[in-house]
Amino acid sequence: MQLTFASYNIHKGVGLDRRRDPERIMAVLREIDADVIALQEADLRFGQRHAVLPHQLLEDHGHYRAVPLSTGANSIGWHGNALLVRREFTIAEAGIVPLPTLEPRGAIRADLIVKGQRVRVVGMHLDLSGLRRRQQLRAILAHCERCDHPCPTVLMGDFNEWSQHGGSLRELHSPWRVLAPGRSFPSRRPVAQLDRVVISPDWDCAGSGVHHSAAAAIASDHLPVWAKLSLPKK
Repeated sequence: MQLTFASYNIHKGVGLDRRRDPERIMAVLREIDADVIALQEADLRFGQRHAVLPHQLLEDHGHYRAVPLSTGANSIGWHGNALLVRREFTIAEAGIVPLPTLEPRGAIRADLIVKGQRVRVVGMHLDLSGLRRRQQLRAILAHCERCDHPCPTVLMGDFNEWSQHGGSLRELHSPWRVLAPGRSFPSRRPVAQLDRVVISPDWDCAGSGVHHSAAAAIASDHLPVWAKLSLPKK
């Protein structure tokens, strides 16, 4: 079984042309054509925190549904984090991962059943503070350890980590494997690998990268990253 996972900070749908354009974000998601997508900055920050990609827009496009988190009818996520999954996947469990934070950051988890296999996904947007990022990653790893039903796991999102190997990434000890798909920020001329994918030892990685396209270059200040992962036959 091979699945494509992607992570995309959509900057509340506001592109480099300063226009908020949810349809443009959906166009980029169609280009990526991933099976599971972690979004960051997917809700507006103030007021009722309406979703940048409303439920009806997702319904009209037909490919994905947002993992339900019971955080309000207007939102598709938690502190801007959302998970989109293909409609044929079964959502076994979903919830919020509590993080130590001073900023409006967060993480969410979903357990999916895909072709009879349970798969765990955590989407996150980590703090700007290096110390806080380390604390948040420890909290996420501890949460995964406490989960029932151990299973292949993917952690992904905007880590806000400029270091390629150090900083908060030191918290991700073996057997976790950190994938750095490439430079994804800023989208026009990317210089930093802020967006990452981290996998448990169950997975084989068939490839990873940054999605470059004319639409992605202007739709957000980040480019999407992706990884093709497979589970070896037992």
